[in-house]
Order: sequence, then structure tokens, then C-alpha cells
Amino acid sequence: MEQPPELAADMPRAWDRPAVSMPIIAVFSLVGGQLPSFSAAANLYAIGTGGALIWLGLSHRVPRRPTPRRLGDGAVWWVVPIAVFTAFESVTFALGSTDDFPTFSSLADPVLEDQLPRSAAYFAWLAGFWALVRR
Repeated sequence: MEQPPELAADMPRAWDRPAVSMPIIAVFSLVGGQLPSFSAAANLYAIGTGGALIWLGLSHRVPRRPTPRRLGDGAVWWVVPIAVFTAFESVTFALGSTDDFPTFSSLADPVLEDQLPRSAAYFAWLAGFWALVRR
């Protein structure tokens, strides 16, 4: 007997569940964390994983989750720190990073020298990117 469409639910694919996708992201972040900071291999790895996620997002091969209809009232306040960060990073990068005015990347370099914080940063970056691909 066939179920009416109102009672049927779409089952997510096995690879699309967080119990599967988060460990995969963890493995990718552990591999990325082993690469030396700002090396050619690390840059190629970041471009490769980011490019693969962009391709997944644009190819519509990943099922989409519904987006919120309207952002909350407090969401506009996130624009202020993002705009300040972008302006500061762009100006210091364009003028050349010096000891007096370093970029945020230069300031984060001592923290990202160790493999564990670098893996945690890769995990946060990949998990956030995966959430964007799903929207």
C-alpha cells in the first residue's frame, strides 16, 4: 500500500548526515593541519578543498536545506565587525604588512604554528563552508 505524500518524509542520504559529514570534515582538517603554515602545499590544499566545496555548492549535487525567510534584527550588527576586519586587512595588505601595522594573518601566525590549532581552524573553516554549501 502506498503512503499518501503528506505522510511520507524524504530521507537524507547517508553521507549527508552530520554523523558522517563531520568526521569526514575532521579528517580533512587533520590533514590540512599537518601542512606547514603558509606553505605552497597548504595553499594548494586550501584552494583544492575550497574549490571542491564551491563546485559542490554550484553543481546542485547536494540537497539544500531551507533558508530562513528573514534575518533577525541583530544580524545587521555582524556587518560592522566584518566591514572593519575587511577594511583593516585590505589596507594593511595593500600597503604591505609591517611590524607596526601587521595583517590579521600575520598576527594569527604564532597561534597557527602548532598543528592542533591549525587543524581546529581548518575544521571551523570547512564546517562553515559546508554549512554555506548546504544553503
